[in-house]
Amino acid sequence: MSPRIGLNKEMILEAAAVLADEEGIHSVTLASLSKKLNVRPPSLYNHIEGLNGIRRELALFGLTSLYEEMAAAIQGAKKEEAVRRMAKAYMRFAKNRPGLYDATFVPEDGDKRIEEAGGKIVRLVLSVLKAYHLDADAAIHAVRGLRSILHGFAGLRQNNAFGLPYEIEESLDRTIRAYLIGLDIYQDK
Repeated sequence: MSPRIGLNKEMILEAAAVLADEEGIHSVTLASLSKKLNVRPPSLYNHIEGLNGIRRELALFGLTSLYEEMAAAIQGAKKEEAVRRMAKAYMRFAKNRPGLYDATFVPEDGDKRIEEAGGKIVRLVLSVLKAYHLDADAAIHAVRGLRSILHGFAGLRQNNAFGLPYEIEESLDRTIRAYLIGLDIYQDK
């Protein structure tokens, strides 16, 4: 194998993301990446900090991409419509980029960039939920609730666990509607 001319961090990251989407996040190894890029594994170390470095970069890339999709989806929308659009964008990202989505759950190990990228998503959701006039604590609980719903749906769909002959989108719409009605409960505690 001769060295690949022009190899850079972005090429490695994109190859890792594609590999994760096609074969799963755990298939991303230095060996699989070097094979995909047609380079020797040591060549990767010139651009990344080993497998942990790749995982951190994938997490950051995934969180940034998810944020961008969610932010674009809510443009011009308010309250319920904004929550619905945000939920659909989240689900679309998880479906279209399954490996990259899984990468967003890699432990951050104190990486400030990953913490900030995750924080941007939380702040985006909080900005949408502002329309519900929740206090600060209730708003965080509401963000966690929405994330749990969406991650649950995404995980079940990704694992083909929705076996009944009902539309997944309809189930999600109904669940989001119930969630929105339930936001009033968050203020009561």
